[in-house]
Order: sequence, then structure tokens, then C-alpha cells
Amino acid sequence: MGEKRTRRPSARLIFVIVNVLSVAALVWALRDARLGDFKDDLVSMDWKWVALALVVQLAVYLIYAMRWSSILRPVVRMRFWQSVRYVFVGLFGNEVLPFKAGEVLRPYLLSRHTALPFSVAITSVLIERIFDGIWLCLGLAVVLRFIHFPHQFRYLVDGAWVLGGLVVGGALLLAVAMFRRNGKSARTDKRRKGWRRQWSILLEDLALIGHSRYLYLGFFQSLPALLLQVIPVWAAFKGYLFDLSVWDAFALLIIMRLIFALPQAPANIGLFQLLTREVLIKIFGISPGDAGRFSVVLWGIVTLPLIAGGWIAVWLEEADVLDLKRAAEDHAAQMKLQRDMLD
Repeated sequence: MGEKRTRRPSARLIFVIVNVLSVAALVWALRDARLGDFKDDLVSMDWKWVALALVVQLAVYLIYAMRWSSILRPVVRMRFWQSVRYVFVGLFGNEVLPFKAGEVLRPYLLSRHTALPFSVAITSVLIERIFDGIWLCLGLAVVLRFIHFPHQFRYLVDGAWVLGGLVVGGALLLAVAMFRRNGKSARTDKRRKGWRRQWSILLEDLALIGHSRYLYLGFFQSLPALLLQVIPVWAAFKGYLFDLSVWDAFALLIIMRLIFALPQAPANIGLFQLLTREVLIKIFGISPGDAGRFSVVLWGIVTLPLIAGGWIAVWLEEADVLDLKRAAEDHAAQMKLQRDMLD
């Protein structure tokens, strides 16, 4: 019999606090926006640039799918559109569920439809995050070299270096597991049972990934995935008739990506708009009203294609995102219970 799941009071409290702060951030970001001027903005915008931004933003997710397939190729072969579907389901879950819960959905779907253990699938997502973190820290170093951040942004810079330290630490721990050599295969070793066998299989598969050239391909695929995201930001500048450069778009993108790592409301509502507004005002000299309204436009360009594509992917999967989340949680809880019973 399954145990009834209850969300811990601390998790509920954090969820409420995060959402309240996100709503407050949204209100503060739009305080000077004169939302009635949005109609004029929409009329005067150059929509061909907006169309370019939307197309390129969708292309980024295709690169994500190729990267994930590359990382996992030594242990499982995924069809390209299968990988795309799972990536969109996971990203959609990140947008509509709290605490980036979508990160467990695509590993769960992969393990459900293949023989790959869930632990290996979810570790592949961790590898992706480490790759993203490395390139993001390098991008921040470049931005700091050429742009002076006002004192209001020093906390963001300090937090980014803390993130960089965590990325390096995680990379070292994974490297130890991935570049070790295994002896007898855990899949054929009958002496290992339960969670110890699953742990051995995880290490064995990580070693296969670590000794594969596709791991390096996945790492270098992360760079164009990051750089390509500059184009939607720059195209949004052009569409909104801002006289800002590709370099300015790169700086804003790096800051936005750093913020995405923080706990916030579903769909990044609030903190996204506030930080975009503050960067445009304090670094690029945009007026508060224009900056506030543009933050909503940019949010729509970045978020709405993902939500639309994710909804289609969930529909193709013939599932409900909440049901998938509960199934993934049940699967993880069952694995933990089995491990505890054998300890």
C-alpha cells in the first residue's frame, strides 16, 4: 500500500513566501510602466524582430534536446523528437510547477519508457546544469570585464561567484564518479542486490558517459545554446526600438540566467520583470516606464513559446503534468523506501 503524501509545513511556507515576494517584485517592477501605453507600444513595435526572437528561442530548446541525447548516448539511444518531447515536458513543468519540479519530469519519462535507471537519467540533468553553470560563470567573467555594475548589483555578482563555487564542487564530485574504471558489470553481478546494485549501475553508467567523446560534445553544445539565447533578447531590443547592441543583450541574458537559478514563482513571474527593469534603467539608461513595459514583452518572448510547446508535448505524452509530477515523486519515494529497508 502506498503512503499518503503530505507536503511538509516548511515547504508550504517557503512556497507561500516565494510567491508573495514574486508578486511584490512584479508590482514594484511595473509601478512606473503606465500599462495603458502598452497599446501604443504594440502598434509601434517592429514585429518581424519579435517573430525572429520567437523562432530562435524555440531553436534553443532543440539544441537542449540534442545535448541531452549526446550526454546519454553511451547508455541509451533516444530518437531526436523523443528527446525534444521530454525536454519540453520538463521545461513546461519548470514554468507551471513550483521549485523547478520539471527537472524530474523528463528523467522520469525517459526511465519509464526505456531500461535506463531513474538515477542515471536524473544525473544526466545534473550534468547539464553543471555544463550550463560553467559557461554561465565564464560569461559573467566576460561581462564584468567590460561592464561596471552599480553597487545595487554587487549582491548578484557575489551570489554568482558562490554559484560558481558550487558548480566547480559538483563538477569535481561527478568527475570522480565518471572517470573511474569499473570492474565486473553490476548488471550481471548477481551478488549485488537492491539499492547497492542500483548504485553500482549508476556508477557504471556514469563511467560509460565519462569515458565517451559524446560527453565533450554535450559540453560544447552548451555554448551555442547559451549564445543563441542572446538573439531573442537583441531582437526584442530591435522590435521595441531600443538602441541597444548585441553586447548589451548578452549582458542582460547572463544576468537573467543567473536569476533563473533562484527560487521564484512559476513562470519566473516577478523577479524576471524586476531585474530586467533595473538592469535597463541603471546600466543602459532606459526610462523607467519603457523598461517596465519591455520587461513584460521580453518575458512573453522567453516564456510563452515554452509554455505553448510544453503544453503540446504533454498532450502528445497523453498525460497531465501534475500526474507526472506525482508519479515521479512516488517513484523516487519507492526507491528510497527500498534502500531504507535494505539498510
